[in-house]
Amino acid sequence: MKKLFWQILVSILAIFLAIKFVPGVTLKVIPGKSVYFKIKFTQDWQILIFIGIILGLINFFVKPILNLITLPLRILTFGIFSLIINMAIIFFVDLIFPEFKISGISALFFTSLILWGLNFFFNL
Repeated sequence: MKKLFWQILVSILAIFLAIKFVPGVTLKVIPGKSVYFKIKFTQDWQILIFIGIILGLINFFVKPILNLITLPLRILTFGIFSLIINMAIIFFVDLIFPEFKISGISALFFTSLILWGLNFFFNL
């Protein structure tokens, strides 16, 4: 349970840092359309926390399965393939939420690098 909480917190922090420092990453509430599970989001910070929770849950539940499936590729690339897994997860979150926009492969790369680095730092 503690690891899930840290995973969610790291995901929120990674998205926040990506929005602030990576050009091409934006987060804007869409008036009237930012409704999930019958909860209406009116502020940017609310949707940031919600997207961070979803990203944290995906990283906690789905990422270990993806890591197990891609173990041979991660061994061959000395762990660099885990960065590609992070890119795929963030791209999936970008597709789900129209409020969260990542324009370009470089913005996606640097966002996943931030997430990867924060996960590495907080797992020590």
